[in-house]
Parts: sequence; structure tokens; C-alpha cells
Amino acid sequence: MTTKQDYPIMLVDDEVDILNTFELQLNFGGYHNIIRQEDSREILPLLAEIEADVILLDLAMPHLSGQELLPQLTEQYPEIPVIIVTGQSRLEVAIDCMKNGAFDYLVKPVENMRLVTAVRRAVELRDLSRENKALKQRVLSKTIEHPQAFSSIITTNPAMFSCFQYMEAVAPSPEPVLITGETGVGKELIAKAIHALSNRQGPFVAVNVAGLDDTQFADTLFGHKKGAFTGADTQRRGMISEASGGTLFLDEIGDMSLPSQIKLLRLIQEKEYLPLGADVPQMTDARILTATNCDLKELDESGKFRRDLYYRLRTHHVNVPPLRERLDDLPLLLEHFLEKAAEKLDKKKPTPPRELIDLLSTYHFPGNVRELEAMVIDAVSKHQSGTLSMQTFREQLVAATDQKSQPQTAQAANQQNIFSGLDVLPSLKENSYHLITEAMRRAKGNQTIAAQLLGISQPALSKRLKTMMP
Repeated sequence: MTTKQDYPIMLVDDEVDILNTFELQLNFGGYHNIIRQEDSREILPLLAEIEADVILLDLAMPHLSGQELLPQLTEQYPEIPVIIVTGQSRLEVAIDCMKNGAFDYLVKPVENMRLVTAVRRAVELRDLSRENKALKQRVLSKTIEHPQAFSSIITTNPAMFSCFQYMEAVAPSPEPVLITGETGVGKELIAKAIHALSNRQGPFVAVNVAGLDDTQFADTLFGHKKGAFTGADTQRRGMISEASGGTLFLDEIGDMSLPSQIKLLRLIQEKEYLPLGADVPQMTDARILTATNCDLKELDESGKFRRDLYYRLRTHHVNVPPLRERLDDLPLLLEHFLEKAAEKLDKKKPTPPRELIDLLSTYHFPGNVRELEAMVIDAVSKHQSGTLSMQTFREQLVAATDQKSQPQTAQAANQQNIFSGLDVLPSLKENSYHLITEAMRRAKGNQTIAAQLLGISQPALSKRLKTMMP
């Protein structure tokens, strides 16, 4: 097993044999940066010079016992988890140590996996503490240190920049990241940015798990041995192996079957997997990123998604805001997609009319950035010369609005009826006034766009506006 480790694990025990045994166990578990110390009096001066991930501390030692040293450690270095490893199994001693801030309490002799598991949990806690500290610093500084990692994401929106700061803080972590957001917001671009920021040497490997049954999921991710099943004439490595040293991105995880969810949970927790037809588990050091447009918490409550997997996946969580919440990005995105479409279609980039942004700002974009790009490609493909026509955009917006207002059930219609809860209904004149005023506000004074929002002609709107004038 290989384990990411930047800071040493400190072993404090006056018995050399115990130090040898613990070091061997930790080496087997993937931890090789070890500092051994037989004299407990040297620990505090040593910590003043170097930073440690975890301290394993014996209690019964000459000169300065572990019970005396523990409160000093937790007071001066509260961020470092201290695991007590001792031959004393008395309950009152264990309780006293936990009260003094010990992270865990192990009684000698300690099983290999018990020791490694305790250290792994402590290291994860330490990493999270560092990440939270880095995140706070980033948020306070309001700066992005690696703008090149976000070059493919077109935005000037403050909410998106907050996402970028968070991504920079958690990118070095080996823990999973859950990326949520509506269809078309660019979740894979976010995943690629996190991979770029992580400085991992391995590749970025993306897998869409939607529609994969349990066997297909296992074969795609974990691979198979030759002869594992009928038709398995050659060995398949699997995507997790392809992502070795890098990042495995699993998209649409809300559609995973429950058996596949169990396999993914084991992969994340144990860092191991079993190829089909194999008897010996394989280890992985790939970082897991996942994405979904589903509400996993809602799926958990309905029994369709495992709760333990949900909380494991969202150790870090990036929620990408929809386009309708960052309409300030429309001018930049429009320019970018016009240039991209013109290049793809081998045309000169058209000039958009000034009113186009006002028109697009009135739309809710259920398909988000991807829908906007499709609109632009369609418009550029029909464009001949001069200023880009707004007609194509108007037609698409009208079609989307008409589709949205298809007949609904009586119950659904009643739930969306803004008047259903009113005791006194407003007059038609009052309704007309407020509706027209809101349409003009959204259209930024453009009567053509406002008329389209209201479903009437521009002359009809102009006539109504005149009657509203004092």
C-alpha cells in the first residue's frame, strides 16, 4: 500500500522492541515517515522544530510519564492527535487520558490493523484540520492562487469564485469530493480543475456510471482476469487501475445500484478492490471525485442511496450554482460560445445585438451553460452576415416556454397558482399593472422582449403602457 504522507508519525516509547514492532506495522500500512523517541523529555523541544501528523504515546516511561506529558501536548499542540498505546488496561486510566484530550486509547499488544486504522483515522482528522485552516485563509484573503486551473470555466461571478477558493483548499486532500449541481452547469470542468490543482502525476479518468448494472460497474471500474467469465478472452485493467496516481471521476452516481454502492464504499474506505475472477485484492491510490444532479439526501431517505456512502462521498462538497443565479456571466459566456461556434462552423464570428443579453436574462435556463451553448451554435449555423439575428433565440425561448406551460394535473396546477392562497383576489386592472411593470423590469425597458414575456404583441403592449400612464 502507498499512503500520501507529508509529515512524520512520532513514536514515543522507552522500549526499543516496541518501537521496532510499531514501526514495522506502520510501514506495512503504508506509513514510512516515522520518528522514534525513547526519551519522553525530548518530545516538546522536538515539536518546536518539526510538525508531526500523529503522536503514539506510551504511559509508563521513566523521567516524564505519558500521563504527565499528554496534557502538555494537548495544550501546546491541540491540532496534533495523540494516540495512547499502553499496557495499562484500567478503565479509569483510559477515561483520564480521553478527558485530557487523547484521540484514541490502545492496549498492548495491539493488532496490526487496529494500530494502522487508528493512525489512519488520526491522519485524516489532521488533514481535515489543515484543509479547514487553509480554506479560512483563502476565504479571508479573497484571492485565487492558481487561476490557470480554472481557465476553462468562463465566469466573473462571486459565487463561482468562492467555489474556486474552496477547491484550492481541498484539492491536495486524498479524500473524496462530491460535486453537485443541475444538468449542464459544468461539473466535469470542476472535477478537472480539482485534478489540476491536486498536482497528482497520474491521469484524470472519467466514467459515467448511469445505466451500468452491478456487473458492468464492477468490470468497468475494477477490470477482470482472463477467463473470469464467458467471453473474457483477455485481461482488463479497469478504470481504477488506469487512474493510478491520478483522479477517478464518477459522474451520475445518483443512478448507481445498491450493490454497486457497496463496492464503491469499500473502495473509498479500504483503498482496495477485487477485479472479477481475482482472489487477491488490489490497492489503489487514485483520488475519487463524484458528481450528480440528484438530491442524494432525498435518495437516502427513500432508501435508494446508502447513507454511509453519502457521508463518505461528501467529505468535501462543491455545489455549482445554476446559470440563472449568475446571469452576470451571460456576456462573457455569449462571447466565448460565439467565438467557439464560429471556429467550429468555419464562419466569421458574428456581432450580437445589444438587446440579446436582455432577452437571455429573462430566461430561466433549465439546461444551464450547456443549453446556452446549444442555442448559440444553432443561431451561428443559421447566420448569414452582419449582426446576429435574435429570431433564433426568440424561437427557442418561446418553444421552451410553451413546453413548460403544457397542461398539468389539477393538483399540480393548484400548487403553482399564486392566487390560490389569497382571501381577496386583486382586480384585473391591478394584476395587469403589476404584470406589465414586472415584465418591463425584467426586459430592462425593452418593449419587444417584455411583450414576448407577456405573450402579446409589441403594439398591444405599447397600447397598454399608454393607458397606464398618468
